[in-house]
Amino acid sequence: MSPPSSPGSPPSSSGAVPHGLRFAFGTLTVLPVRVIRWDRRAARGGMLCAPLAGLATGLVAAAVGLLLLFLGAAPLLAAVATAAVPAALTRGLHLDGLADTADGLGSGKPAEDALRIMKQSDIGPFGVITLLLVLLAQVAALAQAYAGSWARGALAAVVAATAARVALTLAARAGVPAARPEGLGAAVAGVVPVPGALAAALAVTLAAGAAGAALGTGTALLSAGAVLASLAAAELLLRHCTRRFGGVTGDVFGGLAETAATCALVVLSLG
Repeated sequence: MSPPSSPGSPPSSSGAVPHGLRFAFGTLTVLPVRVIRWDRRAARGGMLCAPLAGLATGLVAAAVGLLLLFLGAAPLLAAVATAAVPAALTRGLHLDGLADTADGLGSGKPAEDALRIMKQSDIGPFGVITLLLVLLAQVAALAQAYAGSWARGALAAVVAATAARVALTLAARAGVPAARPEGLGAAVAGVVPVPGALAAALAVTLAAGAAGAALGTGTALLSAGAVLASLAAAELLLRHCTRRFGGVTGDVFGGLAETAATCALVVLSLG
């Protein structure tokens, strides 16, 4: 998760855009959106709007993949480009968070030492292996989806990106503590009321099913199931990280997003 461009800036003439949307797009994407409020209320709105940032990311990724297919590229190349877009739109910070989380968990050390490992700038063997396997799984799943039909691949890209961000909404729910007193993880930990987080998850699940319905009842069920499966996988990782580290960090949020996206893509490549 990326930091805001100017966390302490006062409201300006651009304040017509809701602060929640600004927070979501300013911290979860590299789009030139200026975050002008950096408090718990803005963070709550931002995490509730996180699926919208995921939707925008997924639409761009799908558009790139479809453009390459239209120009004659093979499904594998389109899949690589589609997987690269979310990484580019987040400056790779979610992937970096995944790698750091893997290093922290894989170290087997106490929470304080594991958190220190996660803050180091280098990536250890656990992080490298995890990144490699996750990216291979994403590309393989997207290539299979595109090979089935262009529309199926595009749907997979959009659903996965949106599911990844609603996993962050759920992870920011009340009752989930921060592992550190500082950082973006601490800023968003526990800011979303549980009913709001569940409502966001339900809305994304229903929207995925509705989008999949354009390709048939089976795809509708698969799309909704992909969201649910991705959220279940992210929840398992969240609970494990909370036990191991004592709470969440920005790196853990990144790991949750990539885990959810990968799980959704794998499910959508089936059937």
